[in-house]
Amino acid sequence: MDTVVSGIRPTGNLHLGNYFGALKNFIKMQNENNCYFFIADYHSLTTHPTPADLHGNVKSVLIDYLAAGLDPEKATLYLQSDLPETAELYLFLNMNAYLGELERVTSFKDKARSQPDNINAGLLTYPTLMAADIIIHKAHKVPVGKDQEQHLEMTRTFANRFNRLYKVDYFPEPVAYNFGEQLIKIPGLDGSTKMGKSEGEGNAIFLNDEPAVIRKKIMKAVTDSGPTEPNQPKPQAIENIFALMKALSAPETLAHFEEAYNECRIRYGDMKKQLAEDAIAFTEPFREKMRELAADDNYLRRVVNMGKEKAHASAGQTIREVREIIGFKSF
Repeated sequence: MDTVVSGIRPTGNLHLGNYFGALKNFIKMQNENNCYFFIADYHSLTTHPTPADLHGNVKSVLIDYLAAGLDPEKATLYLQSDLPETAELYLFLNMNAYLGELERVTSFKDKARSQPDNINAGLLTYPTLMAADIIIHKAHKVPVGKDQEQHLEMTRTFANRFNRLYKVDYFPEPVAYNFGEQLIKIPGLDGSTKMGKSEGEGNAIFLNDEPAVIRKKIMKAVTDSGPTEPNQPKPQAIENIFALMKALSAPETLAHFEEAYNECRIRYGDMKKQLAEDAIAFTEPFREKMRELAADDNYLRRVVNMGKEKAHASAGQTIREVREIIGFKSF
């Protein structure tokens, strides 16, 4: 089976965008691949260097992962910080990563603009840490969104460079993977094209949001005064509402409101009420499972320890072989 690696930063709860854009595919992948899914707690320090409750954040994402359907018996689910081998490979990769190429990375330039008082070395070398996360398990495939494609390309560069410098055919060059399907992009409630944690609390519907919170968020979603001509194109904010309904509601519900829009008789209040109830029904199984998991620390501990052991077996072998290739030897 091919090896698949992916991670998510513990900087907030998972939302519908995470679920449809990543987790839904992870759940399929774990049945057909050798999967390593990690919680990227090292990575989170590049933008949140002094988290108020790092452990709580990690636990929250772990619970979300499990509630969404990741199976620790099928996939290796672990914490990035439980794998010191990743940090060691990160060090080796940094020795052969060049300042110019790291400074040209789009995400580094964006982050440097958005947090000018915290342009730390971790931000600059984010691509080498991501590369270490991936190639420590000699991954073949990496499920990535558009915003991570450049990082994956750099991972391929670093893997290829290691092979070339040390004249070996050791690391595979991983490729982007989305299970052969078009990724579903979930838009935000604020009229933007992306549902995200950093876009503001009202923009995203989180898997653990209570029904009252979901109703309030959706009723406040951006709309307009309605169409003035039959079949007129939808503005972005209205497209967003329909995209959410396509993901969460029954096809006949979507068809009903599409027809109402095209005939200029749509009532956005009614549409939002229906969407809210469908979102509540969709997320209820997640909330129920999260409540169960949050109350079972022993199970969470077993999951983390099992993942740590399995990830360590893979990463430990890689580091032993990498050290030998480079020339580190015992006396």
